[in-house]
Amino acid sequence: MTIFVLMPAYNAGATIEKVFARIPPAVRDRITKYVVVNDGSRDDTAAAIKRLQAQFPNLAGLRHEVNRGYGGVQKTLLGYAVEHGADIGIGLHSDGQYSPESIPELLAPIEAGAAEIVQGSRMLGGGALRGNMPLYKFVANKSLTAIENWAFGLKMAEYHSGYMLYARRAMTEIPFPKLSNSFDFDLEMIVMAKVKGLRVREIAIPTIYADEKSHLRPVQYGMRVLKVVRDYRLGKYDSL
Repeated sequence: MTIFVLMPAYNAGATIEKVFARIPPAVRDRITKYVVVNDGSRDDTAAAIKRLQAQFPNLAGLRHEVNRGYGGVQKTLLGYAVEHGADIGIGLHSDGQYSPESIPELLAPIEAGAAEIVQGSRMLGGGALRGNMPLYKFVANKSLTAIENWAFGLKMAEYHSGYMLYARRAMTEIPFPKLSNSFDFDLEMIVMAKVKGLRVREIAIPTIYADEKSHLRPVQYGMRVLKVVRDYRLGKYDSL
């Protein structure tokens, strides 16, 4: 299988090289291409990507001159993966919050033909609070997830991890260019998987909260999640 690592990078100059250094050697040997999109960064992200390209000849560096938002950069990454024949796309963030060491476990269900989407879940296994997830984020996550499970008829531990892996079928059957340009993009991908009859699996990952800077605004994000729930109940996603 051709496996692409798909990485958004916004002001990630201080962290992106550390993330690449943590990718297990056995995983590196299996990656066909790394794709990094510099999403209008204002720091030295571009220089960091250039240094990485000297170490990883199969790294494609793309650039948005103006920041397009989290969903906007995901669209560029997934579009590139589809166009260049990826069988699996691994959405790995450049800020270090999601563990590259977990890639083998996350790949397994897709490689076994048991899922079209795999989400790395911080809420499985009870590790979220042990990993220093702030209590207010933990409570908000659990509350929103309860509403989403009711609305979507699923039984997921969470919907709000950005550690997402996609089989080619998911990348080609889900109309991702029509989805959000904001942080609710990943949630909409799960919703569209439900609509399209695709299988979603969750795999427990370590929860890592350190000094990385989040660009997500919790209140606005929560409101966008509730809008997705409303739109789903109104049948919006059935018509995409």
